[in-house]
Amino acid sequence: MSDEPRGNGTGGGASDHWRHREDRSSATSHDGDAASTLAGSFVHHDVIPEQRKRRKLRSRASLATAVALFVAALLVVVAVLGSAFGLFERKDYHGSGDKDVSFSVEDGSTTGQIAEELQSQEIVANASYFVKTFQKRYPEDFIQPGTYQLKTHMPADDVVSALMERDEANHYAAIAKTQRMDDTFTTLSQSTGIAKTDFEKLSKDKEKFGIPDKFPNLEGWLHPGEYRFPLDATAEQILQEMVDRTKDTLKKNDVPEDKWFEVLTIGSIVEFEGTPKIYPSVAGAIENRINNPDGETSGFIQSDASVTYGLGKKTVHLTDEEKKDKSNPYNTYANPGLPVGPIGSPSDEAIAAAAKPEKNDYYYWVTVNLDTGETKFAKTYEEHQKYVEQYQKWCSDNDGKCS
Repeated sequence: MSDEPRGNGTGGGASDHWRHREDRSSATSHDGDAASTLAGSFVHHDVIPEQRKRRKLRSRASLATAVALFVAALLVVVAVLGSAFGLFERKDYHGSGDKDVSFSVEDGSTTGQIAEELQSQEIVANASYFVKTFQKRYPEDFIQPGTYQLKTHMPADDVVSALMERDEANHYAAIAKTQRMDDTFTTLSQSTGIAKTDFEKLSKDKEKFGIPDKFPNLEGWLHPGEYRFPLDATAEQILQEMVDRTKDTLKKNDVPEDKWFEVLTIGSIVEFEGTPKIYPSVAGAIENRINNPDGETSGFIQSDASVTYGLGKKTVHLTDEEKKDKSNPYNTYANPGLPVGPIGSPSDEAIAAAAKPEKNDYYYWVTVNLDTGETKFAKTYEEHQKYVEQYQKWCSDNDGKCS
């Protein structure tokens, strides 16, 4: 018999029990580590404030960029569509207008052409809108040729009214000082559409206009200035209006009829020989020459302007041969006293100067600067020659202005 206790089975069972407990403990430990590891992947880590602030800024910047890109794209689309459909074009002006302007409608002009010209002169804001406005009010009518007094920046509806009020339409003509009769007829023809020959035929019919026989034609009577003739005015009516203006000026200056020839002829020379400021002085010097035939100038007016008129030229330079030509009836170098008639139509100022010339001792005058009109007066020929030298120097310093 052995001394070891029996019960291997029992003893062996206990050992297994502890092994199982150890195994379970080990399993539990491993399971715990796995659970701990799995749980660790879901653990919330705290974010510091600076990181949170940066994240918000990045988010806002991204949003702002997206909005900006959207707005830019929208603007591009609107600009393209607006340009294509004329959404941004100004259709009309408002108010009563700004600056006064004379607007001419040429014969044969279409409504569209008139509209384009109105827009180019800033009278209406939009040519197309003007055409629509006009066609709505006058679908079967047209704008008559003529000159109309309008304003810049007018509402289209007001412009339509102004153009379609027949009494407002007229022929506008501007006759400049020193403009000769032939040039005046050209201006009148261009302004009214009346043939130039119609005016020329009337130029010698002095009785028709109440002009004394001493005048060779209407030269001197076609008063310079601005005119607005009715659309149906005839050539005779137009010339009569201009002659009447000259008669009115003569009456205002108390010029009797027997002095008309002298005053208008001297006035026409004065107009060419100086500026308004010195008209009375020039008229006085001319009167001194005419009234003193035994004086230093022997009664000769010696006006370059009268000689060039007779020659049919426009220049301030004459040759000695041209000055000696007595066959020129307007040559005041070769022929004493007044020429055979006026050399242009004198203005109100020139007529007034000729009617009441300045009392002075001058016999000579010369414009020493053609740009400024500066004129020097002299009592003697010797003094006058000094001023002539100044004129000649000015001419040499200003090439081409004295020829």
